[in-house]
Amino acid sequence: MNFRIPLEHGIDFVGDVHACYDELIEGMERLGYQKQVDGTYVHPNQRKILFLGDMMSRGPYSLRVMRLVMDLVKNNLAYAIDGNHNWKIARYLMGRNVKMAHGDERFVEELKLYEKENGKQKTEAFKEEMKEFLLSLPSHYIITDKGKDVAVAVHAGIRDQDIGKDSPAIRSFTRYGDTAGLDEKGKPIRRDWTIHHHNDLLIIWGHDPSPSAKVINNTINLDQGCVFGGRLTFLRYPEMEIVQVDAKENYANDQEHPISKHFGRV
Repeated sequence: MNFRIPLEHGIDFVGDVHACYDELIEGMERLGYQKQVDGTYVHPNQRKILFLGDMMSRGPYSLRVMRLVMDLVKNNLAYAIDGNHNWKIARYLMGRNVKMAHGDERFVEELKLYEKENGKQKTEAFKEEMKEFLLSLPSHYIITDKGKDVAVAVHAGIRDQDIGKDSPAIRSFTRYGDTAGLDEKGKPIRRDWTIHHHNDLLIIWGHDPSPSAKVINNTINLDQGCVFGGRLTFLRYPEMEIVQVDAKENYANDQEHPISKHFGRV
């Protein structure tokens, strides 16, 4: 697999969308993307958007977001990478026995409503398209500028020695980060992998919601918990300009989440 993509006219990275369609569209329009007659969005300066995984689940409009992302990628207007919710949804669509909880059940509810409105045949075709798309996503991308590697886009994190490589173990790390089992509430205990990053590549990631997007040890986390009532964050690269859209509400209805508390969405 070729993990390298060219910077060309610029890339706009976006953190975990989690089905927050309205905030995604607002952010893209603020960045200058313009809606076309076919429903896709094109930037007048030929910039592209890169989705850092977990585009769906937890929020209200998984299917709208997936339709948009798939169309953008298919038309070479955007890139997308794998993520832990991407992988869970893919396995669900494959018919695997996965527990659809922690917001993933909302994806199932949307599918049921979609089938009621559009029929079984159209729904099965849509499910197959989503499955194939999700299974095709790379674990990470390396961004190149004039032939030089300058940045890495990944969902949950990556070890320096794994950049440009792929394996089941690497995929697990890029989907879930560096974890040390589960806590008493069944949530993963996350270790700080960023302290082991020592090369000069900027690592752009999401997955672990934090109140703000800061460059720490040449890494930047763009997940500011939009679905928990935080913000959807975009990074204009190479300008390193942050653009954020406030969540319209706490879609996850998680009053105990630190992001919900930080942004007063309880």
